[in-house]
Amino acid sequence: MQQDTKTPKVSLDNSKIKMAIRAGIPLSITTYTLPREMSEYMEQVLTAFLSELGQDHMGTYLRYCLNELVTNAKKANTKRIYFKEKNLDLFDDGDYELGMKTFKEETLNNIRHYLAMQKLTGLYVKLILQTRNNRIKIEVRNNSELTFHEYKRMHDKLSRAQQYTSVDQAMTQVVDLSEGAGLGIVIMILMLEKIGLTEENFQILCENGETITRIILPINEKTQRGLTMASHEFIKLIDEIPQFRESIMRVNRLISDANTKMSEIAMAISSDVSLTTDLLKLVNSVTFALASPCRSIADAVKLVGIRGIKGMLLSVGSAKNLEGLGGASQKMLWTHAYRVAFYSYNLARNFCASDRDIIDDSYVCGLLHDMGKLVFATAHPDFVENIADICRQRNLSPEIFEKLLAGVNHGEVGALIAEKWNFPDIIISVIRHHHEPDMASPATKKLTSIVYLADMLSHYETHEVDYYQFDLDVLRMFGIGSEAQLGKISEKLSAAFKAD
Repeated sequence: MQQDTKTPKVSLDNSKIKMAIRAGIPLSITTYTLPREMSEYMEQVLTAFLSELGQDHMGTYLRYCLNELVTNAKKANTKRIYFKEKNLDLFDDGDYELGMKTFKEETLNNIRHYLAMQKLTGLYVKLILQTRNNRIKIEVRNNSELTFHEYKRMHDKLSRAQQYTSVDQAMTQVVDLSEGAGLGIVIMILMLEKIGLTEENFQILCENGETITRIILPINEKTQRGLTMASHEFIKLIDEIPQFRESIMRVNRLISDANTKMSEIAMAISSDVSLTTDLLKLVNSVTFALASPCRSIADAVKLVGIRGIKGMLLSVGSAKNLEGLGGASQKMLWTHAYRVAFYSYNLARNFCASDRDIIDDSYVCGLLHDMGKLVFATAHPDFVENIADICRQRNLSPEIFEKLLAGVNHGEVGALIAEKWNFPDIIISVIRHHHEPDMASPATKKLTSIVYLADMLSHYETHEVDYYQFDLDVLRMFGIGSEAQLGKISEKLSAAFKAD
């Protein structure tokens, strides 16, 4: 989200926080010197993040923990500069003991120099917030690996923290003149215990040159249960969204019959002028990049195949149903849906050229990935009020209702609607997991990752997300190893979509 500059000017962007929560993507703040303004900004982001998740009760305790962790990370970076300038080996026990005797006094007396050197040498402190799978992850990272002495010291403090039952007891018994971090860690563990957590929720590790301190928190179960209950009640009331018209249902029945001939499918489609027009328009769009225009449904069926035609039917039917419920205010959502469909199909053709099923399913999955959002956005005011009444009757808080309407659970809602419309299991799964491809089954993971990547690229172009927020496993799956590479893919897809 933010990096510090010479004169930090930071402001809270709630829209990015909300989007990160709904998409399960990380928020990151990087600082090299941790000025007061940046420290306050981190606290504001954490507060807003917890509030959006309905976890305000943790705020006081977690803000203390955050301050402790980022301060320790900054000190660790300062220590690296100090030892290097003193020609002392940080990893040598004798040098470490010698350096720590004067570290605190000398760095405090010349702190501006050491902070400037930290920035010059690229030593950072990074805060990462993320919520996924009903858990909140708070990480503080710095690119100075712990020495064995520091690692052991930290774990000794964590073990000692179990001896104390109160902050007062800890303060009277902990004596630490060399670094000052000991008491802070003990108090932090006591703070976590106040919100029902243990030392198991706190992790320290070193990976790829970084020291990572991590707090893992379960999201309030009552909030999760409320969202699930409200989502299912919502689906029970969506009878105002009609089933597909009979012509589409008839063609789907034919496609599902293994004995049906392609000529029979083409004839059934051709008997509906509106459906024929919509399908030919879709087949001839730039999305499918045909060498020459397709002029008949019979040719379309041959070119696209049975599975492809079925996906197109679901796309056309869903679009007609959902577009009929809304007005001009939903135009932006539909533009995004068509963009993601276009990107999904073209990414599938490039990255999954040998898997025809993924290519055939990519367009409809991309188009309908945000079906849950589309239904919320197009719902009639009376329908929304009915949902509000049910939430009140079930003693669900107004916050649950507001989160539902804001699309917090839109993947699940979209999947439930797709089930109601008897969509194939693979499409239901992609809609449900398009923000969390690692949760998809092995059979649907690659297609889900394609739609995830298409969706993220769409938001990347509008600067709603940054490169670091992309799932690294998905980028690796498709051989994307740098932002420059991602940028080229984004530029090509964007230019092609504009030409469509």
